[in-house]
Amino acid sequence: MTEPLKKIRVLLVDDHPLVLDGIRSRLEHIETIDVIGEAANGEEALAIASERHPDVVVMDINMPVLNGIDAAVRFRDELPNIKLLMLSMHDSREYITNVLKVGAKGYILKDVASDEMIAAIQAIYDGKTYYSSGVTDILLNESNTSTGVPLTDREKTILRLLAEGNSNKHVARELDISVRTVETHRRNIKRKLEVKTSAGLVKYAIEHGIVEL
Repeated sequence: MTEPLKKIRVLLVDDHPLVLDGIRSRLEHIETIDVIGEAANGEEALAIASERHPDVVVMDINMPVLNGIDAAVRFRDELPNIKLLMLSMHDSREYITNVLKVGAKGYILKDVASDEMIAAIQAIYDGKTYYSSGVTDILLNESNTSTGVPLTDREKTILRLLAEGNSNKHVARELDISVRTVETHRRNIKRKLEVKTSAGLVKYAIEHGIVEL
């Protein structure tokens, strides 16, 4: 007797009903996926997830009450076994960097084809990461091409604090230095690593074990 097919239990989170309807319609006919609930914000998502225990949460970033990034932090702390796939209309480096920092396993754009959304859910359920092709291009373009000039211990400390999401002001207070000094170090680090954006700094820090997410 064959065992019943194990379906991926998915919770959808978006504050736009039409978007939720659209995503559900794209997924409900997939035999490997079971949409077990919908939520309109991060607070609702956490409440539903704690009761129904989805395998994967597909969650928008921009939402009222509790946005996707803040909700992801709480999922990480309160429901760490649930995997998060972030959904957004934006492919900006700022959004991608924030998703990396909060530990979500994937980031896809809302206009991806149904096949890609399904592939993303499956990949994350399998313990992998998944980023839309456009998002991947941005990350690859920020890849480290260091000239080989080593970072000083102080620069590594500052890079770690920045990669953890701290502001220049917070770093200055933490190290008892001026904000201007932090800004100078930040420029020097970018120059040494030949990266131009905060996403590039975060990626370098992760790849080189300076910060663990």
